[in-house]
Amino acid sequence: MPNQLPIYALYLCLIIEMENLKIATAQFENKSGDKAYNLGVIEQLASKAAAQGAHVVCFHECSVTGYTFARGLDKQQMLEVAELVPDGPSTQKLIQIAAKLDIVILAGLFEKDAEGNLYKTQVCVDKNGLVAKYHKLHPFINPHLTPGSEYVIFDINGWKCSILICYDNNIIENVRAVKLLGADIIFMPHVTMCTPSTRPGAGFVDPALWHNRDADPTSLRQEFDGLKGRAWLMKWLPARAYDNAVYAVFANPIGMDDDQLKNGCSMILDPFGDIVAECRTFDDDIAIATATPDKLTDAGGYRYIKARRPDLYGEVIASPHQSEQKVVWLNAKD
Repeated sequence: MPNQLPIYALYLCLIIEMENLKIATAQFENKSGDKAYNLGVIEQLASKAAAQGAHVVCFHECSVTGYTFARGLDKQQMLEVAELVPDGPSTQKLIQIAAKLDIVILAGLFEKDAEGNLYKTQVCVDKNGLVAKYHKLHPFINPHLTPGSEYVIFDINGWKCSILICYDNNIIENVRAVKLLGADIIFMPHVTMCTPSTRPGAGFVDPALWHNRDADPTSLRQEFDGLKGRAWLMKWLPARAYDNAVYAVFANPIGMDDDQLKNGCSMILDPFGDIVAECRTFDDDIAIATATPDKLTDAGGYRYIKARRPDLYGEVIASPHQSEQKVVWLNAKD
């Protein structure tokens, strides 16, 4: 057809029209099962983000409910903790906070549906209500959780966004899939690090170090930043952003989550795989960065995606196999 722009040119036009987006990621020490407390902290940190001009703020996996404590709950107990989405009280409270502060909020909780199915869910809400919700594809903290079955793509101020929860990001095909579906920002809520694994240097961090953090911050920071924590994260997280030319918004709790210590370091990476903002305190905190459209096409991943040869490996990648998920730390004892 005459005067029809090629697809890549249309994409570049969309990029040019997009405005900068100011993104916040948060870390905080949640309380297991105490939704009122956790929602209170979410409101405080969302208010801090809004005051600094952020358009959106992301909180960690199960930030509303707490996470690790659920490994010991039976089906009935899980149903008591879980809520309907969006009609449940926690999602409605998040919508109220978003409306009050005029900010988009992403937060996590256990969801139940009318048939009694249970999901690990991350919701995205704004002042008008539910924008999107996503079910974790690879849940394992409780055997009664149902795996999600689809990706989600949604819009924030003209930016195409997606969500992948924790373990979902370790399967590299998930990240590439949502990129190919249009996502330029991937929100990655986690509860991770400081747990045993077969990888060298992994393990729990002694909670005593957390309780003594004011007197001896150095020993705690060494554990948090070493192979038990941040050094492991740096082996793979920058590659997810770089290879796919996306902004990766990583959120993780700080402090005790049930009986396990988590190291925070919530961060935002740009499409070059560079860390552009990171929480580096032991406090409930936020980090903010500005996403700019130009990086989406300047980054190497943009060129690499256009150079793909799916005719060579499409069937290989999609070939059936027996899916297996092993989580070393789940039943481990300190």
